Amino acid sequence: MYDLTLTFDNGPDPDVTPRVLDILAARGIKTTFFVIGEKLADPARRALAERAHGEGHWIGNHTFTHSIPLGEQSGRDTAENEIGRTQTAIGNLAHPNRWFRPFGGGGNLDTRLLKPSVVDYLTRNRHSCVLWNSIPRDWADPDGWTERALDQCSRQPWTLMVLHDLPTGAMAHLERFLDRAEAAGARLRQDFPPSCVPIRNGEIALPINDFVSSIEESV
Repeated sequence: MYDLTLTFDNGPDPDVTPRVLDILAARGIKTTFFVIGEKLADPARRALAERAHGEGHWIGNHTFTHSIPLGEQSGRDTAENEIGRTQTAIGNLAHPNRWFRPFGGGGNLDTRLLKPSVVDYLTRNRHSCVLWNSIPRDWADPDGWTERALDQCSRQPWTLMVLHDLPTGAMAHLERFLDRAEAAGARLRQDFPPSCVPIRNGEIALPINDFVSSIEESV
């Protein structure tokens, strides 16, 4: 038996997110969708975020452009441009804990994720920073990711997995993955392992130096 929390990054996508939501609804699974802020300007994509929220899923912030990892951007306006604008776009769909997930250019947990001014922004605005402990690389291996995901689940008591509701073909295997995970004793849950939330409601709860760059910040 093990616990499994699913999350979906980089959407919403009109060709993929509806099917993901259908699958989750049929199984009574609640997850978190970490959305890209600029995508919410499209009414169809905004409607999908609203549907997910209405069905009990949490909506998290995954930056506005998902272009350059925050720890590699030198401008001091990085946090407002990438996090603040996305939170504004999320609006009334936001969770009270103001979930935010950085990205590391391929699932890396290193100093590409954050920088000092971003940490300051997250704490001042009472965000919670959600990382992960499972990256099955569904975007790179859309047909083979399920085996890797099941192996990662089997190696730890509580898995926080990053999947992507993107048109790669990977989510065609979501039902099969869930069947096999549940057969192996997975208990699906919506909350996050404390070890994956180093900043919670603006308070630094765990050491974060490994995730913060020492980049020179220009004005």
